[in-house]
Amino acid sequence: MCVRMIDTHAHLDGEEYAQDLAAVIARARQAGISKIFLPAINEALLPHLLTVAEAYPDYLYPMIGLHPEEVKANWQQELQRLHELLAADRQGACRYIAVGEIGLDYYWSREFEGEQLAAFEQQVAWAAEFHLPLMIHCRKAQNELVKVLHRYEADLVGGVFHCFTGNVHEAEELLSFQRFCLGIGGVLTFKSSHLREDLPAAVPLQRIVLETDSPYMAPVPHRGKRNESAYVVEVMHRLAEAYGVTDQEVAQQTTSNVQRLFPAAFR
Repeated sequence: MCVRMIDTHAHLDGEEYAQDLAAVIARARQAGISKIFLPAINEALLPHLLTVAEAYPDYLYPMIGLHPEEVKANWQQELQRLHELLAADRQGACRYIAVGEIGLDYYWSREFEGEQLAAFEQQVAWAAEFHLPLMIHCRKAQNELVKVLHRYEADLVGGVFHCFTGNVHEAEELLSFQRFCLGIGGVLTFKSSHLREDLPAAVPLQRIVLETDSPYMAPVPHRGKRNESAYVVEVMHRLAEAYGVTDQEVAQQTTSNVQRLFPAAFR
């Protein structure tokens, strides 16, 4: 039986793929990747993201949002324009399958801490308004992020906590949001990662989706190279080993989870 998977987070619209995107897509298809989701990071790059997605219909699926590291002094104007684009899209093509990549990132700097919080909350409100799932980025800000989500929890259809690398307690706190899953990528395969022990202890497979975050964080044995969607196979293998199940079981369950979270990608 063919093992089919979904890469729920890949920046294939990035310049890293400008010269060989067709080959990257071909390798993904050959590896059994049936769909790839493209998170947005800002308004300026959104037209190109849509162009890339439209070149591979029913395979690449775009999101819309302002990444926390892209929150600058003009964040309010940018969010206004993005909201207008999203509202127009919901009246027409309905191309965007989620609000993302949004969130909080205080890892490098807290210069725009307040602005990030405000931008994140506004975009969470969009997800509630338009009944779209969220793709959430969080680094060194889980306490603040959870407080915002609790205010909107009843009105959210769900989403993904992207690139989860935390501990058991952090996993349990995030999964208290019942309609959300954890996005697991290449970090799982790193020798130093504790995820292979922590995830089976705290997280059922029904709450996990696969991702690469391409071009970043390529899994072993590709670590240090440009990541690409075909490499999600390595994540699937290591998850199967950690949970003591077959590759097929991981592929089927994670795909079922994606269908539940992102119904717009399966219409």
